[in-house]
Amino acid sequence: MYPIVHSLLGIFAAGMATTIGAAVAFLFPNKVPRRVENTMLGAAAGIMLGAAVFSLIVPAIAVGGIWRASGGMIMGALAVHLADRFIPHEHFYFGKEGPDSHLKGIWLFVIAITLHNFPEGWATGVAYGLAYDVNHLDQGDVVAIAIGIQNIPEGLAVALALMRAGYSNKAAFFWAAMTGCVEPPSGFIGFGLTQAMQSIMPWGLAFSGGAMLFVISDEIIPETHSQGKERLATAGLIAGFVVMMILEKLL
Repeated sequence: MYPIVHSLLGIFAAGMATTIGAAVAFLFPNKVPRRVENTMLGAAAGIMLGAAVFSLIVPAIAVGGIWRASGGMIMGALAVHLADRFIPHEHFYFGKEGPDSHLKGIWLFVIAITLHNFPEGWATGVAYGLAYDVNHLDQGDVVAIAIGIQNIPEGLAVALALMRAGYSNKAAFFWAAMTGCVEPPSGFIGFGLTQAMQSIMPWGLAFSGGAMLFVISDEIIPETHSQGKERLATAGLIAGFVVMMILEKLL
């Protein structure tokens, strides 16, 4: 029972790390320059990229072969693309996307973050599912730590964006913290499915990797490059990737 508890706690902690970034914005709302925010988001993208490659795609190839891994990646990217296209949502920097909706802006923004975070939670759950099967939970911990670290600047960015949009510090903190709540349920689903149906393991790993690659390329990088601080964001991405590479080696 302990390995299962370990896995579920890791999934939960990774998702709720957004609260840490939201707390920083709540305590220092006017002391986080945009260049620092973009650099941190770039680092988050680099960590996600490293996690997708080292902890999801490479194991998917090892478990299921190159063709299953390729198919799973394409399916993951396509799933996020379809959700992004047909579910109404709104980004602060790029405005509304998807079909027209009468929902208020805050709810469209929450939907956008949910679409962004669901693959991350799923990735953590599937990684723990594989780690549980091979009795090496540290492999799941690597992904959980990576997702948790990248969720901190994400929570900060969400809270700061809400404050700039006119929301109070308390409201911004609350909504930024809540955006991480979708990750534990999606992680539990991913973990449960991989345990119930072992044959989907390589598909699940590759699906998560493809979905995360789509989010990195389609959302995080464009947003960090939209304010004229792209060189700092690029430096952050490289630093984040290196950190993830070191974590993968050490753990």
